[in-house]
Amino acid sequence: METLPLFPPQSLSVSNLTRYLRELLESDDVLRDVWVQGEISNFTRAASGHVYLTLKDAGAALRCVIWKSNALRIRTAMQNGLAVEAHGSIGIYERDGAYQLYIDAVRPVGEGFLYQEFLRLKARLEAEGLFEEERKRAIPAFPRRIGLVTSPTGAALQDMLNTLTRRYPLAEVLLAPSAVQGEDAPLELVRAIGWLQYGQRPDVIIVARGGGSLEDLWAFNDERVVRAIAASNVPVITGIGHETDFTLADFAADLRAPTPTAAASLATPDRADLLLARERLEIRLHGAARQQVSGVRAEFGVVQAGLERNSPLRRLQDERQRLDEWGARAQRAALHLLELRRAGRQGAAARLQALNPLSVLERGYAMVLRPDGSLLTRAAQAQPGQAATVRLADGTLAVKIEAVEKNL
Repeated sequence: METLPLFPPQSLSVSNLTRYLRELLESDDVLRDVWVQGEISNFTRAASGHVYLTLKDAGAALRCVIWKSNALRIRTAMQNGLAVEAHGSIGIYERDGAYQLYIDAVRPVGEGFLYQEFLRLKARLEAEGLFEEERKRAIPAFPRRIGLVTSPTGAALQDMLNTLTRRYPLAEVLLAPSAVQGEDAPLELVRAIGWLQYGQRPDVIIVARGGGSLEDLWAFNDERVVRAIAASNVPVITGIGHETDFTLADFAADLRAPTPTAAASLATPDRADLLLARERLEIRLHGAARQQVSGVRAEFGVVQAGLERNSPLRRLQDERQRLDEWGARAQRAALHLLELRRAGRQGAAARLQALNPLSVLERGYAMVLRPDGSLLTRAAQAQPGQAATVRLADGTLAVKIEAVEKNL
């Protein structure tokens, strides 16, 4: 008789079971990063931008989803019946309980082998040092000649020519036409690079082509092309494919640009920037010239002033001025001396005038003279009856002395 377990197993809901299975799938390392090969069927692009399809082979089918953000980055033209390799992760759509592949990259069948060859060759050339940054050279700032290695019929050529003409029309552009796709492309690319660097000697070489699949760009992963670029004695800029495309030629080049147009921009200065820089230099030059002229003019003024101070004419002028000053001083001294003498003479005259007997007479005094004209100054000198002359201020008197009286 069968014994029933004491604790029966827990019963799961459909949702819980589905969620558990989803977590198991999404945590598996293999299923989180898987490449799946198959043929596209039931391809549908929804109005939301998401893509829905089925990958199938002879034995099974797998539902797939590409979210809009990933669909915008995938360049492979997908359609029903196309054999592809899709990369993504396995998950479960819980509503339907169906597992499906969430795709983030798609490539045509065969590119997987090319990519492995790409990695193998890259590792070998990298080990040789062909991709070392130390060996890369600087791109000249103002190239006079620019060599272009590209297809003469591709849109990349016209894009580069338009960019070069707009940015730096002074440069001479040399075209070395070459196939950029197919079996003959590697040898033509090598010959074009050699023709430029040895025959034309440009200042920089641009190797470019438009975008494409890994197979389309495979000529630029050819070992001969990579070695030609690495050995070039002229700096090389590559502009191959789109921004996300990388080739071995890009690693070997001195500078890698994301597109051909960007390569032309990196190879040349911008005319607008040059014009602006020229204007700034002119302003600085004019300012420096004005400052220099002002300095020289000031120095010249100092020298000229020194020469004028020490010139014979200036010394003669100074001596003339000094002579004029001495003459003026002598004239003032002479006038002062003359004034002093005039004042002394006037003083003496005043003193003489004060002592002049006639002046005394003006004050009421008189002089008594003997007949012989001598001055009678004392009474003892006179005799009674003696004739005398009395001189007054305005005339004389003839008198006769009657008596003589002496002071006691």
